[in-house]
Amino acid sequence: MHPRFTGVNLEKNKIIYERINVLASKHACTPSQLALAWLLHQGNDIIPIPGTTKVKNFENNIGSLIVKLTEEDLKEISDAVPVAEIAGNLENHSLSQYSWKFATTPPK
Repeated sequence: MHPRFTGVNLEKNKIIYERINVLASKHACTPSQLALAWLLHQGNDIIPIPGTTKVKNFENNIGSLIVKLTEEDLKEISDAVPVAEIAGNLENHSLSQYSWKFATTPPK
């Protein structure tokens, strides 16, 4: 049901995933480890918080800590995922219209 993973959007986004998959192979890691490593290299004010309910996935996420990226690597990863090429909305509209009801963030 997620807009980025259905129909023509899925087909377009598979191309982007394949680019990341190739880069992950180059760094001897999984695509998710590469994505987390990229986030970890974005600065001290960026902290990825991957959610998982399985120990296997947690261990895989921890593997991102050993992926070292150069400035050239970071640019190559960023260039592989041009924002303008990502197909589909970030979230499902039918869910987003109700999500505020469950928010616990206090008003400003």
